[in-house]
Amino acid sequence: MSTEQAAPAKVRLGGRYWRLWTASVISNLGDGVGAIAFPWLASAVTRNPVLIALIAVAQRLPWLIFTLPAGVITDRLDRRRIMVWADVARAILVGVIAATVLAGRNGLPSPEEVAGGADIATNGTVYGVLVASVLLLGFAEVLRDNAAQTFLPALVKPAALEKANGTLWGAEMLANSFVGPPLGSLLLGLGFALPFFVNAGGYAVAAGLVFLIAGQFRAKGGAAAGTRVHWRAEMKEGFFWLWHHELLRPMAIILGLLNGLGMMTMSTFVLFAQEELDLETGLFTGVFQPVARLFGFESVGTFIFTLLIMGGAVGGIIGSLLAARVSRALGSGPSLYMTIIGGGVTAAVTGIATRWWLAFLMMVVGTFTAILWNVITVSLRQTIIPDHLLGRVNSVYRFFGWGMMPIGSLVGGAVVALGTALVGRSQGLRWPFFLVAVVQVAVFVYAAPRLTTAKMEAARAEAMARHEREAQEAASPEEAARDALAETGVVSVPPDDLGESS
Repeated sequence: MSTEQAAPAKVRLGGRYWRLWTASVISNLGDGVGAIAFPWLASAVTRNPVLIALIAVAQRLPWLIFTLPAGVITDRLDRRRIMVWADVARAILVGVIAATVLAGRNGLPSPEEVAGGADIATNGTVYGVLVASVLLLGFAEVLRDNAAQTFLPALVKPAALEKANGTLWGAEMLANSFVGPPLGSLLLGLGFALPFFVNAGGYAVAAGLVFLIAGQFRAKGGAAAGTRVHWRAEMKEGFFWLWHHELLRPMAIILGLLNGLGMMTMSTFVLFAQEELDLETGLFTGVFQPVARLFGFESVGTFIFTLLIMGGAVGGIIGSLLAARVSRALGSGPSLYMTIIGGGVTAAVTGIATRWWLAFLMMVVGTFTAILWNVITVSLRQTIIPDHLLGRVNSVYRFFGWGMMPIGSLVGGAVVALGTALVGRSQGLRWPFFLVAVVQVAVFVYAAPRLTTAKMEAARAEAMARHEREAQEAASPEEAARDALAETGVVSVPPDDLGESS
Protein backbone atom coordinates (compact mmCIF):
# COMPACT_ATOMS: atom_id res chain seq x y z
CA MET A 1 0.00 0.00 0.00
CA SER A 2 1.40 3.38 -0.95
CA THR A 3 1.75 6.27 1.46
CA GLU A 4 -0.56 8.41 -0.66
CA GLN A 5 -3.34 5.84 -0.48
CA ALA A 6 -3.09 5.30 3.26
CA ALA A 7 -2.81 8.95 4.25
CA PRO A 8 -6.35 10.22 3.55
CA ALA A 9 -7.93 8.20 6.36
CA LYS A 10 -5.72 10.06 8.88
CA VAL A 11 -6.45 13.57 7.62
CA ARG A 12 -9.25 15.69 9.12
CA LEU A 13 -11.45 17.12 6.38
CA GLY A 14 -12.53 20.20 8.34
CA GLY A 15 -15.62 22.34 8.82
CA ARG A 16 -15.52 24.09 5.45
CA TYR A 17 -15.49 20.75 3.65
CA TRP A 18 -18.57 19.61 5.57
CA ARG A 19 -20.44 22.80 4.62
CA LEU A 20 -19.71 22.00 0.99
CA TRP A 21 -20.76 18.39 1.63
CA THR A 22 -24.10 19.50 3.09
CA ALA A 23 -24.76 21.89 0.20
CA SER A 24 -23.95 19.17 -2.32
CA VAL A 25 -26.24 16.66 -0.63
CA ILE A 26 -29.18 19.09 -0.63
CA SER A 27 -28.53 20.11 -4.23
CA ASN A 28 -28.28 16.46 -5.30
CA LEU A 29 -31.47 15.59 -3.47
CA GLY A 30 -33.17 18.13 -5.73
CA ASP A 31 -31.36 16.64 -8.73
CA GLY A 32 -32.63 13.19 -7.73
CA VAL A 33 -36.18 14.49 -7.67
CA GLY A 34 -35.55 16.00 -11.10
CA ALA A 35 -34.08 12.71 -12.38
CA ILE A 36 -37.61 11.30 -12.33
CA ALA A 37 -39.52 14.48 -13.11
CA PHE A 38 -37.56 15.61 -16.19
CA PRO A 39 -37.70 12.39 -18.28
CA TRP A 40 -41.30 11.80 -17.20
CA LEU A 41 -42.26 15.30 -18.28
CA ALA A 42 -40.39 14.83 -21.56
CA SER A 43 -42.25 11.59 -22.29
CA ALA A 44 -45.52 13.33 -21.35
CA VAL A 45 -45.10 16.10 -23.93
CA THR A 46 -43.75 14.00 -26.85
CA ARG A 47 -43.20 10.37 -27.85
CA ASN A 48 -40.87 11.22 -30.74
CA PRO A 49 -37.44 9.65 -29.96
CA VAL A 50 -35.56 12.40 -31.80
CA LEU A 51 -37.37 15.13 -29.85
CA ILE A 52 -36.73 13.23 -26.61
CA ALA A 53 -33.04 12.95 -27.49
CA LEU A 54 -32.90 16.67 -28.35
CA ILE A 55 -33.76 17.48 -24.72
CA ALA A 56 -30.67 15.54 -23.62
CA VAL A 57 -28.69 17.29 -26.38
CA ALA A 58 -29.81 20.70 -25.14
CA GLN A 59 -28.84 19.79 -21.58
CA ARG A 60 -25.34 18.65 -22.56
CA LEU A 61 -24.59 21.01 -25.47
CA PRO A 62 -23.06 23.68 -23.16
CA TRP A 63 -20.37 21.15 -22.20
CA LEU A 64 -19.26 21.29 -25.81
CA ILE A 65 -19.46 25.04 -26.46
CA PHE A 66 -18.99 26.68 -23.06
CA THR A 67 -16.57 24.48 -21.12
CA LEU A 68 -13.34 26.18 -22.26
CA PRO A 69 -14.52 29.75 -21.50
CA ALA A 70 -15.84 28.46 -18.16
CA GLY A 71 -12.32 27.32 -17.31
CA VAL A 72 -10.94 30.82 -17.85
CA ILE A 73 -13.70 32.28 -15.69
CA THR A 74 -12.96 29.74 -12.95
CA ASP A 75 -9.28 30.68 -12.89
CA ARG A 76 -10.13 34.40 -12.82
CA LEU A 77 -12.94 34.76 -10.27
CA ASP A 78 -13.67 33.59 -6.75
CA ARG A 79 -14.73 29.97 -7.19
CA ARG A 80 -17.15 30.03 -4.26
CA ARG A 81 -19.06 32.98 -5.73
CA ILE A 82 -19.28 31.24 -9.12
CA MET A 83 -20.93 28.25 -7.44
CA VAL A 84 -23.36 30.46 -5.54
CA TRP A 85 -24.56 32.44 -8.57
CA ALA A 86 -24.78 29.33 -10.73
CA ASP A 87 -27.04 27.64 -8.17
CA VAL A 88 -29.18 30.79 -7.94
CA ALA A 89 -29.58 30.72 -11.74
CA ARG A 90 -30.50 27.03 -11.66
CA ALA A 91 -33.13 27.67 -8.98
CA ILE A 92 -34.75 30.35 -11.15
CA LEU A 93 -34.72 28.25 -14.32
CA VAL A 94 -36.24 25.16 -12.71
CA GLY A 95 -38.80 27.46 -11.09
CA VAL A 96 -39.78 28.63 -14.58
CA ILE A 97 -40.33 25.01 -15.65
CA ALA A 98 -42.41 24.37 -12.54
CA ALA A 99 -44.60 27.41 -13.23
CA THR A 100 -45.07 26.36 -16.87
CA VAL A 101 -46.10 22.83 -15.92
CA LEU A 102 -48.46 24.16 -13.25
CA ALA A 103 -50.10 26.50 -15.74
CA GLY A 104 -50.50 23.76 -18.38
CA ARG A 105 -51.27 20.81 -16.09
CA ASN A 106 -54.75 20.23 -17.59
CA GLY A 107 -53.20 19.49 -20.98
CA LEU A 108 -50.77 16.86 -19.72
CA PRO A 109 -51.52 13.09 -19.66
CA SER A 110 -51.81 11.15 -16.40
CA PRO A 111 -48.88 9.09 -15.04
CA GLU A 112 -50.78 5.89 -15.95
CA GLU A 113 -51.03 6.98 -19.59
CA VAL A 114 -47.33 7.88 -19.67
CA ALA A 115 -46.21 4.65 -17.99
CA GLY A 116 -48.29 2.61 -20.43
CA GLY A 117 -46.50 4.13 -23.44
CA ALA A 118 -49.63 5.77 -24.80
CA ASP A 119 -49.42 7.61 -28.12
CA ILE A 120 -49.32 11.27 -27.07
CA ALA A 121 -49.38 14.31 -29.36
CA THR A 122 -46.43 16.69 -28.91
CA ASN A 123 -47.21 19.63 -26.62
CA GLY A 124 -45.25 22.35 -28.38
CA THR A 125 -45.52 25.01 -25.66
CA VAL A 126 -44.30 22.92 -22.74
CA TYR A 127 -41.71 21.19 -24.93
CA GLY A 128 -40.28 24.53 -26.06
CA VAL A 129 -39.98 25.85 -22.50
CA LEU A 130 -38.41 22.58 -21.40
CA VAL A 131 -35.76 22.60 -24.14
CA ALA A 132 -34.86 26.27 -23.63
CA SER A 133 -34.67 25.89 -19.86
CA VAL A 134 -32.52 22.76 -19.85
CA LEU A 135 -30.15 24.46 -22.32
CA LEU A 136 -29.67 27.39 -19.94
CA LEU A 137 -29.45 24.97 -17.01
CA GLY A 138 -26.61 23.30 -18.87
CA PHE A 139 -24.63 26.54 -19.04
CA ALA A 140 -25.08 27.09 -15.30
CA GLU A 141 -24.14 23.47 -14.60
CA VAL A 142 -20.91 23.75 -16.61
CA LEU A 143 -19.80 26.79 -14.65
CA ARG A 144 -20.89 25.43 -11.28
CA ASP A 145 -19.39 21.95 -11.68
CA ASN A 146 -16.07 23.20 -13.02
CA ALA A 147 -15.80 25.65 -10.12
CA ALA A 148 -16.74 22.90 -7.63
CA GLN A 149 -13.97 20.55 -8.76
CA THR A 150 -11.41 23.35 -8.51
CA PHE A 151 -12.91 24.56 -5.22
CA LEU A 152 -12.47 21.30 -3.29
CA PRO A 153 -8.63 21.26 -3.36
CA ALA A 154 -8.71 24.61 -1.50
CA LEU A 155 -10.63 22.99 1.36
CA VAL A 156 -8.62 19.80 1.94
CA LYS A 157 -5.00 18.75 1.64
CA PRO A 158 -3.84 16.89 -1.51
CA ALA A 159 -3.39 13.63 0.42
CA ALA A 160 -7.04 13.78 1.52
CA LEU A 161 -8.60 14.36 -1.90
CA GLU A 162 -9.45 10.73 -2.61
CA LYS A 163 -11.16 10.40 0.78
CA ALA A 164 -12.93 13.74 0.37
CA ASN A 165 -14.17 12.92 -3.13
CA GLY A 166 -15.29 9.42 -2.14
CA THR A 167 -17.20 10.70 0.90
CA LEU A 168 -18.78 13.49 -1.14
CA TRP A 169 -19.83 11.25 -4.04
CA GLY A 170 -21.19 8.56 -1.75
CA ALA A 171 -23.50 11.07 -0.06
CA GLU A 172 -24.38 12.72 -3.37
CA MET A 173 -25.26 9.36 -4.87
CA LEU A 174 -27.41 8.47 -1.86
CA ALA A 175 -29.33 11.74 -2.17
CA ASN A 176 -29.36 11.89 -5.98
CA SER A 177 -30.31 8.34 -6.87
CA PHE A 178 -31.58 6.64 -3.73
CA VAL A 179 -33.63 9.20 -1.81
CA GLY A 180 -34.41 11.71 -4.58
CA PRO A 181 -36.09 9.47 -7.19
CA PRO A 182 -38.72 7.89 -4.90
CA LEU A 183 -39.39 11.31 -3.44
CA GLY A 184 -39.70 12.64 -6.99
CA SER A 185 -42.16 9.91 -7.92
CA LEU A 186 -44.20 10.56 -4.80
CA LEU A 187 -44.32 14.29 -5.58
CA LEU A 188 -45.14 13.50 -9.21
CA GLY A 189 -48.20 11.61 -8.04
CA LEU A 190 -49.31 14.61 -6.00
CA GLY A 191 -48.80 17.11 -8.81
CA PHE A 192 -46.77 17.29 -12.01
CA ALA A 193 -45.23 20.66 -11.06
CA LEU A 194 -44.39 19.81 -7.43
CA PRO A 195 -41.07 17.95 -7.99
CA PHE A 196 -39.76 20.88 -10.04
CA PHE A 197 -40.52 23.31 -7.20
CA VAL A 198 -38.64 21.01 -4.81
CA ASN A 199 -35.70 20.79 -7.23
CA ALA A 200 -35.54 24.59 -7.46
CA GLY A 201 -35.65 24.89 -3.68
CA GLY A 202 -32.70 22.51 -3.36
CA TYR A 203 -30.56 24.72 -5.57
CA ALA A 204 -31.53 27.82 -3.58
CA VAL A 205 -30.61 26.24 -0.23
CA ALA A 206 -27.32 24.94 -1.65
CA ALA A 207 -26.44 28.43 -2.85
CA GLY A 208 -26.96 29.81 0.64
CA LEU A 209 -24.80 27.15 2.29
CA VAL A 210 -21.90 27.60 -0.12
CA PHE A 211 -22.11 31.37 0.40
CA LEU A 212 -21.43 30.79 4.12
CA ILE A 213 -18.15 28.94 3.51
CA ALA A 214 -15.34 31.14 4.82
CA GLY A 215 -12.29 32.17 2.84
CA GLN A 216 -11.00 33.63 -0.42
CA PHE A 217 -11.01 31.18 -3.31
CA ARG A 218 -9.26 32.78 -6.26
CA ALA A 219 -6.66 30.66 -8.07
CA LYS A 220 -3.22 30.89 -6.48
CA GLY A 221 -0.61 32.23 -8.86
CA GLY A 222 -3.22 33.21 -11.43
CA ALA A 223 -3.84 36.52 -13.16
CA ALA A 224 -4.52 39.50 -10.89
CA ALA A 225 -8.08 40.67 -10.51
CA GLY A 226 -9.07 43.41 -12.91
CA THR A 227 -6.47 42.55 -15.56
CA ARG A 228 -7.57 42.08 -19.14
CA VAL A 229 -8.82 38.61 -20.05
CA HIS A 230 -7.05 37.16 -23.09
CA TRP A 231 -9.64 34.50 -23.79
CA ARG A 232 -7.94 32.70 -26.66
CA ALA A 233 -4.46 32.72 -25.13
CA GLU A 234 -5.66 31.58 -21.72
CA MET A 235 -7.82 28.80 -23.18
CA LYS A 236 -4.89 27.68 -25.35
CA GLU A 237 -2.62 27.54 -22.31
CA GLY A 238 -4.99 25.15 -20.56
CA PHE A 239 -5.60 23.12 -23.72
CA PHE A 240 -1.95 22.58 -24.56
CA TRP A 241 -1.01 21.78 -20.95
CA LEU A 242 -3.45 18.88 -21.05
CA TRP A 243 -2.71 17.89 -24.63
CA HIS A 244 1.00 17.49 -23.94
CA HIS A 245 0.41 15.51 -20.75
CA GLU A 246 1.10 11.83 -21.45
CA LEU A 247 -1.58 10.60 -19.04
CA LEU A 248 -4.36 13.21 -19.04
CA ARG A 249 -4.72 13.42 -22.83
CA PRO A 250 -5.74 9.77 -23.39
CA MET A 251 -7.73 9.78 -20.15
CA ALA A 252 -9.81 12.74 -21.39
CA ILE A 253 -10.34 11.15 -24.81
CA ILE A 254 -11.42 7.85 -23.27
CA LEU A 255 -13.80 9.56 -20.86
CA GLY A 256 -15.36 11.42 -23.77
CA LEU A 257 -15.94 8.16 -25.62
CA LEU A 258 -17.41 6.49 -22.53
CA ASN A 259 -19.76 9.40 -21.79
CA GLY A 260 -20.86 9.68 -25.41
CA LEU A 261 -21.61 5.97 -25.52
CA GLY A 262 -23.46 6.18 -22.22
CA MET A 263 -25.70 8.96 -23.52
CA MET A 264 -26.46 6.98 -26.67
CA THR A 265 -28.40 4.57 -24.48
CA MET A 266 -29.65 6.93 -21.77
CA SER A 267 -31.07 9.64 -24.06
CA THR A 268 -33.99 7.38 -25.04
CA PHE A 269 -33.91 5.05 -22.01
CA VAL A 270 -37.25 6.32 -20.71
CA LEU A 271 -38.94 5.18 -23.94
CA PHE A 272 -37.10 1.84 -23.86
CA ALA A 273 -38.18 1.24 -20.25
CA GLN A 274 -41.81 2.22 -20.83
CA GLU A 275 -42.26 0.26 -24.07
CA GLU A 276 -39.88 -2.72 -23.82
CA LEU A 277 -39.62 -3.58 -20.12
CA ASP A 278 -42.39 -5.10 -18.01
CA LEU A 279 -42.87 -2.07 -15.76
CA GLU A 280 -46.59 -2.78 -15.25
CA THR A 281 -46.71 -6.59 -15.41
CA GLY A 282 -43.28 -7.96 -14.45
CA LEU A 283 -41.82 -9.81 -11.47
CA PHE A 284 -42.99 -8.45 -8.11
CA THR A 285 -45.20 -5.81 -9.70
CA GLY A 286 -48.19 -7.41 -8.00
CA VAL A 287 -46.43 -7.09 -4.67
CA PHE A 288 -45.29 -3.56 -5.46
CA GLN A 289 -48.78 -2.40 -6.47
CA PRO A 290 -50.05 -1.86 -2.90
CA VAL A 291 -46.65 -0.46 -1.87
CA ALA A 292 -46.84 2.04 -4.72
CA ARG A 293 -50.36 3.02 -3.71
CA LEU A 294 -49.32 3.36 -0.06
CA PHE A 295 -46.60 5.85 -0.97
CA GLY A 296 -48.83 7.82 -3.30
CA PHE A 297 -47.77 6.42 -6.69
CA GLU A 298 -50.65 6.49 -9.14
CA SER A 299 -49.01 3.83 -11.32
CA VAL A 300 -46.88 0.80 -10.42
CA GLY A 301 -44.98 1.49 -13.65
CA THR A 302 -43.88 4.85 -12.24
CA PHE A 303 -42.71 3.08 -9.08
CA ILE A 304 -40.77 0.42 -11.02
CA PHE A 305 -39.12 3.08 -13.20
CA THR A 306 -38.07 4.78 -9.97
CA LEU A 307 -36.48 1.52 -8.83
CA LEU A 308 -34.55 1.37 -12.10
CA ILE A 309 -33.08 4.81 -11.46
CA MET A 310 -32.34 3.81 -7.86
CA GLY A 311 -30.27 0.91 -9.22
CA GLY A 312 -27.72 3.54 -10.12
CA ALA A 313 -27.72 4.72 -6.50
CA VAL A 314 -27.11 1.22 -5.17
CA GLY A 315 -24.12 0.76 -7.48
CA GLY A 316 -22.87 4.26 -6.75
CA ILE A 317 -22.97 3.84 -2.98
CA ILE A 318 -21.20 0.48 -3.20
CA GLY A 319 -18.64 2.06 -5.50
CA SER A 320 -17.97 5.00 -3.18
CA LEU A 321 -17.43 2.62 -0.26
CA LEU A 322 -15.24 0.12 -2.09
CA ALA A 323 -13.46 2.20 -4.74
CA ALA A 324 -10.30 2.79 -2.69
CA ARG A 325 -10.09 -0.89 -1.71
CA VAL A 326 -10.61 -2.09 -5.27
CA SER A 327 -8.01 0.36 -6.54
CA ARG A 328 -5.47 -0.86 -3.97
CA ALA A 329 -6.24 -4.52 -4.64
CA LEU A 330 -6.22 -4.42 -8.45
CA GLY A 331 -4.18 -1.29 -9.17
CA SER A 332 -5.47 1.93 -10.72
CA GLY A 333 -5.09 0.70 -14.30
CA PRO A 334 -7.07 -2.56 -14.02
CA SER A 335 -9.69 -0.73 -11.97
CA LEU A 336 -10.26 1.67 -14.86
CA TYR A 337 -10.41 -1.26 -17.27
CA MET A 338 -13.35 -2.55 -15.21
CA THR A 339 -15.30 0.57 -16.12
CA ILE A 340 -14.77 0.06 -19.84
CA ILE A 341 -15.46 -3.68 -19.84
CA GLY A 342 -18.40 -3.25 -17.48
CA GLY A 343 -19.95 -0.66 -19.78
CA GLY A 344 -19.87 -3.03 -22.73
CA VAL A 345 -21.30 -5.98 -20.80
CA THR A 346 -24.10 -4.01 -19.16
CA ALA A 347 -25.11 -2.41 -22.48
CA ALA A 348 -25.30 -5.79 -24.22
CA VAL A 349 -27.34 -7.40 -21.45
CA THR A 350 -29.72 -4.43 -21.17
CA GLY A 351 -30.20 -4.49 -24.95
CA ILE A 352 -31.64 -8.02 -24.83
CA ALA A 353 -33.58 -7.52 -21.59
CA THR A 354 -37.36 -7.63 -21.36
CA ARG A 355 -37.45 -7.82 -17.56
CA TRP A 356 -37.10 -4.69 -15.47
CA TRP A 357 -35.12 -6.45 -12.74
CA LEU A 358 -32.39 -7.42 -15.23
CA ALA A 359 -32.06 -3.79 -16.35
CA PHE A 360 -31.94 -2.85 -12.65
CA LEU A 361 -28.98 -5.18 -12.04
CA MET A 362 -27.16 -3.73 -15.02
CA MET A 363 -27.73 -0.23 -13.60
CA VAL A 364 -26.10 -1.36 -10.34
CA VAL A 365 -23.04 -2.84 -12.06
CA GLY A 366 -22.61 0.02 -14.53
CA THR A 367 -22.77 2.75 -11.91
CA PHE A 368 -20.42 0.87 -9.58
CA THR A 369 -17.71 0.84 -12.23
CA ALA A 370 -18.41 4.48 -13.17
CA ILE A 371 -17.89 5.63 -9.57
CA LEU A 372 -14.67 3.61 -9.44
CA TRP A 373 -13.44 5.57 -12.48
CA ASN A 374 -14.45 8.90 -10.92
CA VAL A 375 -12.81 8.37 -7.55
CA ILE A 376 -9.50 7.43 -9.17
CA THR A 377 -9.34 9.95 -12.01
CA VAL A 378 -10.84 13.09 -10.45
CA SER A 379 -8.62 12.89 -7.36
CA LEU A 380 -5.65 12.32 -9.65
CA ARG A 381 -6.52 15.39 -11.74
CA GLN A 382 -6.99 17.59 -8.71
CA THR A 383 -3.56 16.49 -7.48
CA ILE A 384 -1.44 16.79 -10.62
CA ILE A 385 -2.81 20.01 -12.22
CA PRO A 386 -1.24 23.26 -10.86
CA ASP A 387 -3.77 25.47 -9.04
CA HIS A 388 -3.39 28.50 -11.34
CA LEU A 389 -4.27 26.22 -14.30
CA LEU A 390 -6.75 23.95 -12.54
CA GLY A 391 -9.88 25.68 -13.82
CA ARG A 392 -8.72 25.80 -17.44
CA VAL A 393 -7.14 22.34 -17.64
CA ASN A 394 -10.11 20.85 -15.82
CA SER A 395 -12.43 22.55 -18.29
CA VAL A 396 -10.45 21.17 -21.24
CA TYR A 397 -10.65 17.71 -19.72
CA ARG A 398 -14.39 18.06 -19.25
CA PHE A 399 -14.69 19.50 -22.77
CA PHE A 400 -13.47 16.14 -24.04
CA GLY A 401 -15.21 14.12 -21.33
CA TRP A 402 -18.61 15.83 -21.31
CA GLY A 403 -18.61 17.47 -24.73
CA MET A 404 -19.30 14.08 -26.30
CA MET A 405 -22.56 13.74 -24.35
CA PRO A 406 -24.76 15.89 -26.62
CA ILE A 407 -23.25 14.16 -29.63
CA GLY A 408 -23.94 10.75 -28.10
CA SER A 409 -27.49 11.80 -27.23
CA LEU A 410 -28.16 12.93 -30.78
CA VAL A 411 -26.64 9.77 -32.25
CA GLY A 412 -28.70 7.65 -29.86
CA GLY A 413 -31.94 9.27 -30.97
CA ALA A 414 -30.94 8.96 -34.63
CA VAL A 415 -30.08 5.26 -34.19
CA VAL A 416 -33.51 4.61 -32.65
CA ALA A 417 -35.22 6.49 -35.48
CA LEU A 418 -33.22 4.60 -38.13
CA GLY A 419 -33.80 1.26 -36.42
CA THR A 420 -37.50 1.96 -36.13
CA ALA A 421 -37.72 2.69 -39.86
CA LEU A 422 -35.77 -0.45 -40.81
CA VAL A 423 -36.79 -3.13 -38.31
CA GLY A 424 -39.60 -1.65 -36.23
CA ARG A 425 -39.99 0.32 -33.01
CA SER A 426 -39.17 -2.53 -30.60
CA GLN A 427 -35.81 -3.43 -32.14
CA GLY A 428 -35.02 0.20 -32.90
CA LEU A 429 -35.15 1.05 -29.20
CA ARG A 430 -32.59 -1.73 -28.58
CA TRP A 431 -30.09 -0.84 -31.32
CA PRO A 432 -28.17 1.80 -29.29
CA PHE A 433 -27.33 -0.78 -26.60
CA PHE A 434 -25.89 -3.24 -29.12
CA LEU A 435 -23.88 -0.56 -30.91
CA VAL A 436 -22.43 0.66 -27.59
CA ALA A 437 -21.40 -2.86 -26.60
CA VAL A 438 -19.37 -3.25 -29.79
CA VAL A 439 -17.65 0.16 -29.59
CA GLN A 440 -16.67 -0.42 -25.94
CA VAL A 441 -14.38 -3.22 -27.12
CA ALA A 442 -12.46 -0.76 -29.33
CA VAL A 443 -12.23 1.72 -26.45
CA PHE A 444 -10.65 -0.95 -24.23
CA VAL A 445 -8.05 -1.78 -26.87
CA TYR A 446 -7.09 1.91 -27.01
CA ALA A 447 -7.07 2.38 -23.22
CA ALA A 448 -5.16 -0.68 -22.03
CA PRO A 449 -1.60 0.43 -22.91
CA ARG A 450 -2.20 4.08 -21.99
CA LEU A 451 -3.91 3.96 -18.58
CA THR A 452 -1.52 1.80 -16.60
CA THR A 453 -1.02 1.78 -12.84
CA ALA A 454 2.66 2.65 -13.24
CA LYS A 455 1.91 5.79 -15.25
CA MET A 456 -0.72 7.01 -12.80
CA GLU A 457 1.40 6.40 -9.70
CA ALA A 458 4.37 8.17 -11.29
CA ALA A 459 2.25 11.22 -12.12
CA ARG A 460 0.79 11.29 -8.60
CA ALA A 461 4.20 11.02 -6.92
CA GLU A 462 5.63 13.83 -9.04
CA ALA A 463 2.66 16.08 -8.20
CA MET A 464 2.84 15.36 -4.46
CA ALA A 465 6.52 16.31 -4.45
CA ARG A 466 5.62 19.58 -6.23
CA HIS A 467 2.90 20.36 -3.68
CA GLU A 468 5.35 19.87 -0.82
CA ARG A 469 7.89 22.21 -2.43
CA GLU A 470 5.24 24.87 -3.08
CA ALA A 471 3.90 24.62 0.47
CA GLN A 472 7.36 25.12 1.93
CA GLU A 473 8.08 28.10 -0.32
CA ALA A 474 4.73 29.82 0.20
CA ALA A 475 4.19 29.20 3.92
CA SER A 476 4.05 32.31 6.13
CA PRO A 477 2.69 33.05 9.64
CA GLU A 478 0.03 35.36 8.19
CA GLU A 479 -1.27 32.66 5.82
CA ALA A 480 -1.31 30.05 8.58
CA ALA A 481 -3.33 32.38 10.84
CA ARG A 482 -5.76 33.18 8.01
CA ASP A 483 -6.32 29.48 7.24
CA ALA A 484 -6.90 28.71 10.92
CA LEU A 485 -9.47 31.51 11.18
CA ALA A 486 -11.27 30.31 8.05
CA GLU A 487 -11.44 26.80 9.47
CA THR A 488 -13.42 28.07 12.46
CA GLY A 489 -16.24 29.04 10.10
CA VAL A 490 -15.93 32.82 10.47
CA VAL A 491 -17.12 34.24 7.16
CA SER A 492 -15.36 37.61 7.26
CA VAL A 493 -11.82 36.32 6.72
CA PRO A 494 -9.42 39.11 5.69
CA PRO A 495 -8.51 38.82 2.00
CA ASP A 496 -4.94 38.50 0.75
CA ASP A 497 -5.03 42.07 -0.54
CA LEU A 498 -7.41 44.57 1.03
CA GLY A 499 -7.25 46.68 -2.11
CA GLU A 500 -8.23 43.84 -4.43
CA SER A 501 -11.64 44.04 -6.02
CA SER A 502 -14.00 41.10 -5.73
